[in-house]
Amino acid sequence: MKIAFIGLGNMGAPMARNLIKAGHSLNLVDLNKTVLAELEQLGGNIRASAREAAEDAELVITMLPAAVHVRSVWLGEDGVLAGIRQAVPAVDCSTIDPQTARDVAAAAAKQGVAMADAPVSGGTGGATAGTLTFMVGATPELFATLQPVLAQMGRNIVHCGEVGTGQIAKICNNLLLAISMVGVSEAMALGDALGIDTTVLAGIINSSTGRCWSSEMYNPWPGIVETAPASRGYTGGFGAELMLKDLGLATEAARQAHQPVVLGAVAQQLYQAMSQRGDGGKDFSAIINSYRKPAIEGQR
Repeated sequence: MKIAFIGLGNMGAPMARNLIKAGHSLNLVDLNKTVLAELEQLGGNIRASAREAAEDAELVITMLPAAVHVRSVWLGEDGVLAGIRQAVPAVDCSTIDPQTARDVAAAAAKQGVAMADAPVSGGTGGATAGTLTFMVGATPELFATLQPVLAQMGRNIVHCGEVGTGQIAKICNNLLLAISMVGVSEAMALGDALGIDTTVLAGIINSSTGRCWSSEMYNPWPGIVETAPASRGYTGGFGAELMLKDLGLATEAARQAHQPVVLGAVAQQLYQAMSQRGDGGKDFSAIINSYRKPAIEGQR
């Protein structure tokens, strides 16, 4: 299949790489010439614009940083909708607000193009390994069309409902993830301050009612989980700036829906403070350093 893939960042590049490995012909667009050159060596075709990439594509996929980029790439003068043919399926895998996903899909529908939103979970490791979870907002017919291709980049392809619901699922999940990480960080730091061995405390939490993914699989205390970013200086995971972005999306969506997210707002403020300290590039589990004693904070 000839696929236009636009947006080759930390997530998009490995996703595109997996599609090339699966035998697809990719039209590629990105500002990063180094990534483009690498993927061209694997068989990708560099295109000058989203419009050009979409003109002969049988499927269009975008993976972009934020809503402003999605609107520009799809609706701009040289964007996808300026080049895509009628009835060509399309999917945006960016994490953005639900309303932008609906707006862009509505504009696509006016041109006879069915579009889905399909944000992902699983991080750069999942993108590289092809084990991502896709949360898809689409008609049942479009979901059936997209599912085999998405399955070549991910392990779990979930139909969430109509367009926009993929974004809803993603921001609700990450809202909870941020809150739970803050909770685990408070508990671990408190236990350390009171004098319990943190390994013992983590074991108790993970066999008791406090057990959650943030404590068991991604514990923020160094040395508890060998494979967690906390055990490698909070590198190589999900950046705090990205978590802050997702919390912003969640709290703004909540504002529009007049729905209280009290703990989410607190988590957003904590991650904002972390970013202002210059730690936004660290993994989001480094939020625990907001609670650790200065004497050991140097271990960050």
